[in-house]
Amino acid sequence: MASGLHHVELWVADLDSAGPRWAWLLERLGFELDDSWPAGSSWSAGGAYLTVTTPPALSGEPHDRRRPGVNHLAFRGGSRSDVDALMADAPAHGWQPLYHDRYPHAGGPQHYAGWLEDADGFKTEVVADG
Repeated sequence: MASGLHHVELWVADLDSAGPRWAWLLERLGFELDDSWPAGSSWSAGGAYLTVTTPPALSGEPHDRRRPGVNHLAFRGGSRSDVDALMADAPAHGWQPLYHDRYPHAGGPQHYAGWLEDADGFKTEVVADG
């Protein structure tokens, strides 16, 4: 039996707004665009894929990572300098850094990572190797 993550599908309310943010981040992290269509796109890396789409039956409240459900997605970010460079570039691409006062060790002294949040409230973590 195979193990590991197969895919993640993110439903966004406004693809015109969210799509470019996610495209920048995923490309920067080494994901490759596999497919795109008017209501979304699919990106792959490491045998898994992530889809960003506006579903036809979207309903309910806007995303809130503080509610029950998924809080954030954590990505491998490469070296510490790769993470630093991504964090420096992120605001120009719609991602706001979180935990400024504790960067890059907000997860503890042995954990080198940056956290980002977009305008829709989606939170990501970019973790350095080693």
